[in-house]
Amino acid sequence: MPLKLTPLSSVITVLLMSLACAPTAPLESTGSDASPTVDASEPISPGLSSPGSITQGYAPTTTIENLLVCSMSRARVSALGSITATDGTDWVVPAANNFEIGPKAADLYNECTQTTYENIQAVDLESIPIVEIDSDGEIITGYIFADNYFELYVNGELVAVDPVPFTPFNSSVVRFKAKAPITYAVKLIDWEENLGLGTESNRGTDYHPGDGGFVASFSDGTVTDASWKAQTFYIAPLENPESVRENGLVRDSSAANANNPSCDESCYALHYPVPEDWFSESFDAAGWPEAVTYTNAAVGVDNKPSYTNFSEIFIGAEAQFIWSSNLVLDNLVLVRKTVE
Repeated sequence: MPLKLTPLSSVITVLLMSLACAPTAPLESTGSDASPTVDASEPISPGLSSPGSITQGYAPTTTIENLLVCSMSRARVSALGSITATDGTDWVVPAANNFEIGPKAADLYNECTQTTYENIQAVDLESIPIVEIDSDGEIITGYIFADNYFELYVNGELVAVDPVPFTPFNSSVVRFKAKAPITYAVKLIDWEENLGLGTESNRGTDYHPGDGGFVASFSDGTVTDASWKAQTFYIAPLENPESVRENGLVRDSSAANANNPSCDESCYALHYPVPEDWFSESFDAAGWPEAVTYTNAAVGVDNKPSYTNFSEIFIGAEAQFIWSSNLVLDNLVLVRKTVE
């Protein structure tokens, strides 16, 4: 029986239809840290490797015009705003905080209150109120410098908030009564002038990405160092949110451009929800990354008397500046340490 040949055109048609219906394999990573090139003026679809909520541009709503009125010329406006992400979630920028209702830490150096002690010996520590957490605990004194803002929790209790949200730079002292094990938990905010963008007017540009930094020394021997845990919850400014990579609880923005990104008012930001009990003794932060330590020069404190006047209580105690892995782009950082 003679073979019946199928026309070549029919074979080609079948092959093309098969290829069109076949599943497409995902592209493998090239291993490069370089972020994709994008036009910051065009919206990016939420195809991130990280599940953060994406926002772009200025926060359209300013909810608080200025948390602190300070007559000093170097004082920046500490405003709060609200912005809606592409997934419909609403976010406070730079971050929700307790400045208006929280107890203010006592001043070591604060130009807004004209408190400018020249050294620690000039400070009357006995006049500083003691926050009682445990009636049978020990009295502990803590010295704190934050760039820009901190909220200190001890054993789940709010001990003090920074009396200056933004600038001028200040330093504080706290006293509290607590017993071991002691859990230190601190909310840190690198404030911003351009709400939602993570930037400020500085160094010749209106959209300079500021940096953070936190150092503390406590009389129980606890100091800030790499043994603390640190997690970021607000990353900005970003030319491309896809440059942030997530591996478990590690939010890695090292591939993002932190050196004056060119997106200006079109920059993106990533936001992550803060756990409600992040400051409690029972909260499990074991999966958080370790804090990264930074030099005084990296934070830029060598010319700030709010730090240098008291460097002996920080450097002398071997306290180091800490933050998350990106000192510039990570703007809301939570840090924790439990001392047995």
